[in-house]
Amino acid sequence: MTTAGQLLLQKGGQVWTVTPHTSLRDTLELMAEKDIGVVVVMEGTRVAGIFSERDFAREAVKNREISLETPISKLMTRLVYFVRPEQTMEECMALMTEKHIRHLPVLVDDHVIGLISIGDVVKEVLSYKDTTIRSLENYILGREYSL
Repeated sequence: MTTAGQLLLQKGGQVWTVTPHTSLRDTLELMAEKDIGVVVVMEGTRVAGIFSERDFAREAVKNREISLETPISKLMTRLVYFVRPEQTMEECMALMTEKHIRHLPVLVDDHVIGLISIGDVVKEVLSYKDTTIRSLENYILGREYSL
């Protein structure tokens, strides 16, 4: 099974970040410019939170007078779940399902080395299962196979 670290080697470890003081406007502009749905909020080298399109949508409905100059620290999700590079896609999927989250920073020694999404995880799990099924079919049919 693919690990978070192996996935990052395939997709790259680019993570877009903002600081807690970055305005909502600047954060949304960055997200639009980079065509991304989430940014990690960093205070120095420490993860302070995560901000997603979902956070914005929920806050906009709750607080109709939200200002585009609001610091992102007022809107971000503070409780950030993360994984280590050695964790498998199945472990990542289990955590995402249990906690109802769509993005997981990958940390090494408390430093963010990448970010994986639920889409990344589902794609990898399906690919692994497809490969396993094909190998088992080949084994059953007496063709060359590898597990």
